Amino acid sequence: MRNIKLTIEYDGKRYLGWRRLGDSDKTIQGKIESVINQMTGEKIEIIGSGRTDAGAHAKGQVANFKTNSEMARGEMLSFFNRYLPGDIVVKKVEEMPERFHARYNVKGKQYSYYVWNDPIPTAFERYHSFNVPEKLDVAKMQVACDKLLGTHDFIGFSALKKTKKSTTRTIDKISIEQEGSMLRFIFVGNGFLHKMVRILMGTILAIGSGKLPLSVIDEVLENKVRADAGETAPAQGLFLDEVYY
Repeated sequence: MRNIKLTIEYDGKRYLGWRRLGDSDKTIQGKIESVINQMTGEKIEIIGSGRTDAGAHAKGQVANFKTNSEMARGEMLSFFNRYLPGDIVVKKVEEMPERFHARYNVKGKQYSYYVWNDPIPTAFERYHSFNVPEKLDVAKMQVACDKLLGTHDFIGFSALKKTKKSTTRTIDKISIEQEGSMLRFIFVGNGFLHKMVRILMGTILAIGSGKLPLSVIDEVLENKVRADAGETAPAQGLFLDEVYY
């Protein structure tokens, strides 16, 4: 039995997210599994590094699956990209040790969130960024980002209700890059809760536009009340850049 690791890039705008949903063929996992089953003749379920939301994108999603197929890795790569839709691309096929697990072995992830900060929207990036027309204070947003660094219980910045699992995560870096009207927010950490990056972004943007004070970061980290944080930023600005093992 071989253990195959895939590095995957996708444009999520047409899909209902990563995770397969019953009989729906509108998920990334479902599309890839359909091609694997065709390629190997086996009924195979792939394991992703984590879910991405409906409309979100990935440049470096990782998944693995086990197969008895003897097909060479180069042939697999060609097969995937011949039969997958054009908005899902397998970038790399690797053979891994038997114990490699795309989800359980994750050490960290990098996400990017793109904001088009201009009163005039962009035609080309409308499905890959969030248009914020009001002027944003980048320096104030960077202060907000710095407040989030370190190890905290981030449940107040997530879509989770009560859970028995730990909601403590460590964020190592949040930086802001600007090129013209496009702002790129880069998040690096050991893990992120459900919708955590999008809720952090909604909060940071509300601070940048003056709708929320800087103190809201400390307040939500302390009181863990989701309603006190900002709105959930739309999924189309979010990219999973890389998964670290």
